[in-house]
Amino acid sequence: MEVLLHYIWKHKLFPLHPLTTVDGQSIEVIDAGLHNRHQGPDFFNAKVKIGGTLWVGNVEIHDKSSDWYLHGHDKDAAYNNVVLHVTGQNDADVTTANGKQVAQMVLAVPRQVADNYQQLLSTDSYPPCYAVIPQLSQLTVHSWMSSLQAERLEQKTRQIEQRVALQGGSWEYALFVTLARNYGFGVNGDAFEAWAQGLGLNAIAHHRDDLFQIEAMFMGQAGLLDLHTVPERYRQDALSEGYFTRLQREYAYLAHKFGLQPMDAGQWRFLRLRPQNFPHIRISQLAQLYHLHRFQLSTLIECTTVEQLADLLETCVTPYWETHYTFGSTSCKTRKRLSPASIRLLIINTVVPTLFAYGRHRSNEQLCQRAFDLLEQLPTENNTIVRTWQQCGIVPSSAADSQALLQLKREYCDKRECLRCRIGYEYLRGQQSES
Repeated sequence: MEVLLHYIWKHKLFPLHPLTTVDGQSIEVIDAGLHNRHQGPDFFNAKVKIGGTLWVGNVEIHDKSSDWYLHGHDKDAAYNNVVLHVTGQNDADVTTANGKQVAQMVLAVPRQVADNYQQLLSTDSYPPCYAVIPQLSQLTVHSWMSSLQAERLEQKTRQIEQRVALQGGSWEYALFVTLARNYGFGVNGDAFEAWAQGLGLNAIAHHRDDLFQIEAMFMGQAGLLDLHTVPERYRQDALSEGYFTRLQREYAYLAHKFGLQPMDAGQWRFLRLRPQNFPHIRISQLAQLYHLHRFQLSTLIECTTVEQLADLLETCVTPYWETHYTFGSTSCKTRKRLSPASIRLLIINTVVPTLFAYGRHRSNEQLCQRAFDLLEQLPTENNTIVRTWQQCGIVPSSAADSQALLQLKREYCDKRECLRCRIGYEYLRGQQSES
């Protein structure tokens, strides 16, 4: 329950009776201090009156007083400035490394708070705090959504910065890797990122004007030109059509020339995928887009509207794939373009975070602001998570809001981080005030 004690202290959700030290001195908490999530005392620079004397220093919190010694704080000088030890159970006096005895307070968790916290952790309903959502003020919801938007964008920015570092500082290559990952549309995201990271765009750039060679290298590096990746019932057709073998020969030549090694094709997922999301189709679309020299960092930066960005991302498959979804398996002829909804997702997950990350890298506030503006311009995403929140009473008005709701689900609800969530805070505070 230590995490709950942290929460009660941080938000000052104390019992109604007067607070005292274990030896009977009165305690008044003026400032709970700054919560420290790293090494060292739990709260810095707290202000507490103990027996009428004002103390400014750090606060440490444990389930039991004896945990002070279990964690070695009695030998760590970093804890010498602790002015109050808050504990759920007093079973030992505590002293610092310089021999000072620390004042202690037993903090009782209000029964209603403890019960509702356990309900938040154990309920199977999603989200577990749904009952309190209709009671929240618009200001509370809006401020929390804004924080979640920024948090999600910051998370994506760190991922892009990592890709830039992996590619030797190349923002252009990192942009392609980010785009490729999002071409996986969730299911094949990891596989597409692994494929793009090992693609060797520096080598492929020498053949960028030849679409057939690009597709050969793209398909070959994906491991999809191994005959064993073609379902047995389609192998003969794939061989007789000739396109598969032509790609094989071209890739073998280019792989030898540039020392390319294909990825393990077993990373690709096909189960329960719609045919238009098969890796073959998405890779062909990426080959076409790469060939057109259109989706580049410089052109992306020049775009100021969603419509301009949608034009940049517009692409279709090469002729063979107009009548196929996999090698040897024929289909009705169609150009197999990206849907408007798919293009919007690519803008949300590729363009917006790249603009923000690059803007921050270049100290360009205009680019960073444009990233937020684009999210506000885009319509809300339509998925199970967003629809669930709508049923609970939070109705998003733009992609900025739906991104915030995705962050809330994945980083707070799924991880049961209710004590870090403002809705969870309102739930516990509201329930406590009624008790």
